[in-house]
Amino acid sequence: MTLRLYNTLTRTKEPFAPLDPKNVRLYVCGPTVYDFAHIGNARPVIVFDVLFRLLRHLYGEKHVTYVRNITDIDDKINARAKERLGDRNVPILDVVRELTVETARIYDEDVAALGCLPPTEGPRATAHVPQMIAMIETLIANGHAYEAAGHVLFDVSSKPDYGKLSRRSLDEMMAGARVEVAPYKRNAMDFVLWKPSDAETPGWDSAWGRGRPGWHIECSAMSAQYLGETFDIHGGGIDLMFPHHENEIAQSESAHHNHPLAKVWMHNGFLNVEGEKMSKSLGNFVTIHELLQDWPGEVLRFNMLRSHYRQPMDWTVHGMKESWGTLERWYEKADNFVSGQPGPAFLEALTDDLNTPLAISELHKAGAAELGAGLKLLGFSGNKNLLRDPNLRSDIEDAWVQDRINARNAARKAKDFKESDRIRDELAAKGIVLKDGPSGTTWEVKR
Repeated sequence: MTLRLYNTLTRTKEPFAPLDPKNVRLYVCGPTVYDFAHIGNARPVIVFDVLFRLLRHLYGEKHVTYVRNITDIDDKINARAKERLGDRNVPILDVVRELTVETARIYDEDVAALGCLPPTEGPRATAHVPQMIAMIETLIANGHAYEAAGHVLFDVSSKPDYGKLSRRSLDEMMAGARVEVAPYKRNAMDFVLWKPSDAETPGWDSAWGRGRPGWHIECSAMSAQYLGETFDIHGGGIDLMFPHHENEIAQSESAHHNHPLAKVWMHNGFLNVEGEKMSKSLGNFVTIHELLQDWPGEVLRFNMLRSHYRQPMDWTVHGMKESWGTLERWYEKADNFVSGQPGPAFLEALTDDLNTPLAISELHKAGAAELGAGLKLLGFSGNKNLLRDPNLRSDIEDAWVQDRINARNAARKAKDFKESDRIRDELAAKGIVLKDGPSGTTWEVKR
């Protein structure tokens, strides 16, 4: 069964042939960790998690490398850190680290609740500044970048095919540039590789003075570090195609003797909320973290996969309720999440450019074993407890429940039945029912 993927670079659906079947390589742009990720950010995480799982299914778990970076150098991060700093007499870099570590931890917890596997590598920009500096030095030496007023900029005129991903000609972009052009730029479209940092802004020493890297060079340096000069698939949201991915291509190819950065470029479509573009001004801006307080993570995941990843998606409460009901019915029907095999029609749909809507329609026809195997490949657990109503357990964490069960077991062993009954009643008050059996104590939430 041949995997076919739509390549944004060529605008065609192509049979996928990895550079090395023993090391299939995938890079996806990760979060900028200054605030909770919004629901639109959940879409690429889920889409490319499905691709990661499918590649592992086709080529073997040990033969797929998935890199999703953490952007922890960014001016939005610096601005938020200065707000946090307040009157505290501590280095700004300490506050940045505190902010980014905390935000990245919450992000990892949230996407895990969506059923996403951790990437093979999750590099942070702050740990790879030397690699960024080295790449900038190479670009200067190759005549593709120049230093001006403490900045280093990429010279887009040095790359004749600049704009090939977004299909924009450089002349058109120059003519259409409406932003005020910094006086030190040679061309309006030249972009920053390195910029100076003042005493109150995080910075690193370089040949061009104390400063910090631009956003685009971060991904180029980290992808090269973990996946090599050329790798198989680069993914991300359609909003990143220009300028971020375009600039990644320009600087990576220019630093690596025009070797292509990635063979296949994949982009997921935009997400709207109840028919409107998500924005704080409209009051429909919602984060993954907030949604997980009201909806099971696997319901959020399933709802995303009901739309084809390349198409625009409208997130609605009605759609979420439908997704929840479908999963509940399927979890009652499905079995063999561990040992079953997905059906051929399901796999044919999934290998046709991740056609998850068609794959899901095939699951409606599947028997119990094939249903369970298909759901597992899509990243679902089959754990009915994960579909319980968060409104009944908004203050309940699995670790806390297990801790109470352990305390109850210890009380029973000490023959302190009054205490063990009290713990059982405490859990029951939160809708948690314990079941004691030969293999231990299990629990579920009664809705």
